[in-house]
Amino acid sequence: MLDSLLSPLDNSQFFETASYPMNTFGAKVNKHLQAFPSLEGVKMAIVGVLESRQQPENPGAAHGADFIRQEFYRLYCMENDCEIVDLGNIKAGHTVQDTHVALREVCWSLIKQQVVPIVLGGSRDMAYGQYLAYAQYDSTIDLAAIDARFHLKDEGEESATNANNFLFKIIAHQPSHLFNYVNLGYQSYLVDREEVRLLEKLFFDAVRLGEVRANLEEAEPYLRAADMLYIDIAAVRKADAPGNPLGSPNGLFAHELCQLTRYAGLSDKLSSIGFYEYDPGSDRQLVTAATLAQAIWYFIDGYANRMNDLPKVKNRTFIKYTTTLKAGKHDLVFYKSKKSGRWWMEVTLPPIKGSKKERTHLVPCSYNDYLMAGKDELPDKWWKFHQKYMV
Repeated sequence: MLDSLLSPLDNSQFFETASYPMNTFGAKVNKHLQAFPSLEGVKMAIVGVLESRQQPENPGAAHGADFIRQEFYRLYCMENDCEIVDLGNIKAGHTVQDTHVALREVCWSLIKQQVVPIVLGGSRDMAYGQYLAYAQYDSTIDLAAIDARFHLKDEGEESATNANNFLFKIIAHQPSHLFNYVNLGYQSYLVDREEVRLLEKLFFDAVRLGEVRANLEEAEPYLRAADMLYIDIAAVRKADAPGNPLGSPNGLFAHELCQLTRYAGLSDKLSSIGFYEYDPGSDRQLVTAATLAQAIWYFIDGYANRMNDLPKVKNRTFIKYTTTLKAGKHDLVFYKSKKSGRWWMEVTLPPIKGSKKERTHLVPCSYNDYLMAGKDELPDKWWKFHQKYMV
């Protein structure tokens, strides 16, 4: 089915393996030039999306995928290599909804086969199609975004999904599959306070740009908890990513984006990533394409170094810490991995109906959350996770 949804790379001569030096991704990645690549043994798959009709402010986003590829294929592979294929491009469908559905089917098929889709190009509403892949399952998911804005505009149930309302469409989707949403790097002067209040009411997380930049490590637990991540390149400052007409003088630096994508790659849970809103027509000397290519490199490097260290209570590779809050009914239990140094905390929930046994969930956290508990303060992550189950 995948081969019917994905077109070969148009500029096949440019993407030929022989065009690239040995040990670069261009020489190693099996590309959809004529024959459709096999997925046997594959860990990650590059997918381009040539669609931006619901983003009138950035129509050039439909043409970005191949330019990102050009920069990515020039990069050298890391030591811990992993098998990657390039499946080609999803071309714009008869309607934008058709494109969303095509992306849904491609991502769903890959995730089922434990292949991580790396989605390139297209406008940010393509994140809706990426999310729909998870709506095929019965379980809920956590969605993470690196984005300067929220895109929560309510234009009515009958309105088409577009670049300004797609997050609202995700939240309103029925049946609901969204457990948590976190925005990393939003810029307060670009968002309506009513949107912030809505996210707070839903116990979702929004971390301002200044907070992210002040301590990038605090963003890691959010990415570790996520199933999918989308990135709007406008979250990166204009100097480092000029290839977006909606970019801002402020934003993440290129190396900070790379650090965040490496955290995402390291997450044992994250199973898809999308890079959106890149316009090659406004990209000075392909600076933005190079920024995105290097962010992808770091994501792959993180993936290649995954440690599979989700905590198990009786696992000797974890250290258990217990703190007691004076006003709390329960001890707060934390686990630290000896392998990676990462932290989790145990959230206790009331018994389900018909049972007397309390339930516990392990939530990714940071060392600072443990320190906060030691000062008799309840970490925000604990409280928000608990509240989601209580409402």
